[in-house]
Amino acid sequence: MTLPKSIHLRFVLFSAAIAVLIVILNFLLPQVIHEKIWEIYFFMVITSFLIGLLNGFLLKSFAENFFQIMVLAMILRFIASLVFIGLEVWPGMANIILFIADFFMIFLFYLVFDIYTFLANLRPISK
Repeated sequence: MTLPKSIHLRFVLFSAAIAVLIVILNFLLPQVIHEKIWEIYFFMVITSFLIGLLNGFLLKSFAENFFQIMVLAMILRFIASLVFIGLEVWPGMANIILFIADFFMIFLFYLVFDIYTFLANLRPISK
């Protein structure tokens, strides 16, 4: 089975797979899932999608600055994540460690997807 060519369709399929994984883990191991997991999930989906759109626009306009654009995307995602964690944890939250662990796991899943997309685009851009 081959993956679809459209990066947007791949992103939707990947996000659906992560949502299914969250539901399964919430059913099997509810003690490892924080009650704000869906806020974390939707934050990462929206952030990753918007950064993906920004990457696509910038790469079309400035293809020679590929590395700088990819580093900018990673820095934007990291700063947005720190702000999100700060805003969620600041008012006081029960089980902060579980929240941060769940956030980190979802963050890593989307980071791996971003790196995979980055590596998949290296060959066509290098020509």
